[in-house]
Amino acid sequence: MCETTSSARPRAVISRSALATAARLAVDSGGGLADLRRDAWGHGVLAVAHAVTAAGAVQVLVDSTGEAEALALEGIDAVVSGEPDIEPARLYGLPESDGTLVTRPVLRLVGHVLSTKRLRAGDAVSYGYTHRAVVDTKVALVTGGYAQGIVRALGNQAHVEIEGTQRPIIGRVAMDVCVVDLEGADVAVGTEATYFGGTGAAAPALARWAQVTGLSIGELVTVAGAHAERGWEA
Repeated sequence: MCETTSSARPRAVISRSALATAARLAVDSGGGLADLRRDAWGHGVLAVAHAVTAAGAVQVLVDSTGEAEALALEGIDAVVSGEPDIEPARLYGLPESDGTLVTRPVLRLVGHVLSTKRLRAGDAVSYGYTHRAVVDTKVALVTGGYAQGIVRALGNQAHVEIEGTQRPIIGRVAMDVCVVDLEGADVAVGTEATYFGGTGAAAPALARWAQVTGLSIGELVTVAGAHAERGWEA
């Protein structure tokens, strides 16, 4: 059952097939040392270590000797120093700065619709009332806020994908939730909302996030992946 409180965290859903494909492409592009610091950029160090070494990587770079020793028990050669030469953007399926994707993103960040309500033209939303409805519309309260890496600057500047359509985030992003303009659509409580990743319109969204926030795509995916509830899919 879907949680229906604002404290419910968004999910960082890792695709096993996307990870295997991305790891193979990254290793085939050259290099032997993969960067798995910061819990494999928020993707989970153990799973990525297995995938990238299965694809042919010689070593993985991690943050601590404890992680290196734990991976050694798995038969994986991990080091805590060195210059990684396997391209991280390929390994994690991250977009280029212009939104181009070489392969499917490994991680997709998803929230869900907590509730919906109608707004009349002129009604304002969220803290500070930085957005007022221009026309009558319907909005959704969606799990995921700045505490989970959905940076405040994304309010009024970015979109989420709901039922295959990109919908704008409106008003200020709160700690655990944000408001999304459904633009008249009827959406059920519990419906998934994809912030970035996956195979739909939100797949390259991190490129837009980087433009808006001034943070790198790597920083954005790492923080979001680390603060969301991690799950798996095929």
